[in-house]
Amino acid sequence: MGDWLIRTFVKDEGRPSSPAARMSVGNLSSISCIVLNLLLSLTKGFVGMTLGSVSVVADAVNNLSDASSNLVSLIGFRLAGRPADEEHPYGHGRIEYLAGMVVSTLIVAVGLQLGRSSVERIVSPEAPAFDLAAILALLLSIAVKLWMSRFNLRLSKLIGSVALEATAADSRNDVLTSSAVLAAGLVSRYTGLDLDGWAGLAVAAFIIVSGIGLIHDTIDPLLGRTPSPELVCRVHERILSYPGVLGTHDLLIHDYGPGRQFASAHVEMAADATVRETHKVLDAIERDLLTDEHLRTILHCDPIETHRGDEDLRNWLAERLAELDRELEIHDVSVTRDRGLIRVSLDCAKPPQLEVSDDDLRELVESLVRLRVPGAECSLTIDSGFVSPES
Repeated sequence: MGDWLIRTFVKDEGRPSSPAARMSVGNLSSISCIVLNLLLSLTKGFVGMTLGSVSVVADAVNNLSDASSNLVSLIGFRLAGRPADEEHPYGHGRIEYLAGMVVSTLIVAVGLQLGRSSVERIVSPEAPAFDLAAILALLLSIAVKLWMSRFNLRLSKLIGSVALEATAADSRNDVLTSSAVLAAGLVSRYTGLDLDGWAGLAVAAFIIVSGIGLIHDTIDPLLGRTPSPELVCRVHERILSYPGVLGTHDLLIHDYGPGRQFASAHVEMAADATVRETHKVLDAIERDLLTDEHLRTILHCDPIETHRGDEDLRNWLAERLAELDRELEIHDVSVTRDRGLIRVSLDCAKPPQLEVSDDDLRELVESLVRLRVPGAECSLTIDSGFVSPES
């Protein structure tokens, strides 16, 4: 059934990262989940209230909150799909993350309310009836939620959506919680041991923990999450694969929502290459990264003197600094001589895990430069916040 739904309702399936594909996948996931969650909520709500089971009612309310979450996701996908405008030149893609945050907050709120009801049932227990109707309702819920989890996981992989991956995880959690409610009900029925309130409390705790995890997952991209190591490596290796490229550094990747990533980097090329040759190579890199990675990139050329020994100084410094941290990176090394005065200009990329102050690092690098080039004046820029294949 999942294959038929994707073939029928997903537009531009051959280009899953296109806006049309993302919009249709978001609509398909949200609408199908809303319908199924409402049906499950009504079924379990009726059975739970008829039998007086707080755990079954809790599970029904959980499905109702899932339907509300799916509605928020639907609105989020529609708003996120709006094109860029004068006030939002990078588009509206981050609305998808905001929608995820709203959904996560609603999940936590529902979990807290269900926890309160479950504690009241533990304090004042009332043995619920647990008959065949409740068992069938919970088995139906487990089967439907299992299908929803697999379906949404497939859709999330199709378009690379964190929001749909969270939806799949939430459905998987519902399978576990409904199974817990079913187990508690069967124990209560056949042993007389009342676990209804405790099962409801377990469901509530699971909902709260899941909601907090989803909040964390949506806050990260809003704050500016480090891009995936796989993407960084692909971009780094792609830049280095072009003729005339000697190195690359200072890579920045900004996320403005799924399918809306922007990047900038410095590319080292021979100083004696013509401006036209350099521009041709950089233009090809930018065009290919947009086509293959959907990454809008701006590249800056760093001219490297290949005949003056600057590279020898750079390599010598890199070997010495590797003893402090192998991820310390030296680049943009320039040595100028004027009337007997030697000036060395260079940049040092400081990895975030290095527990050395900028002042101490500056003093170390400058002392190494003077050791290699006696009497030189050193101008050092310490970079941080960039990403590299090693980070």
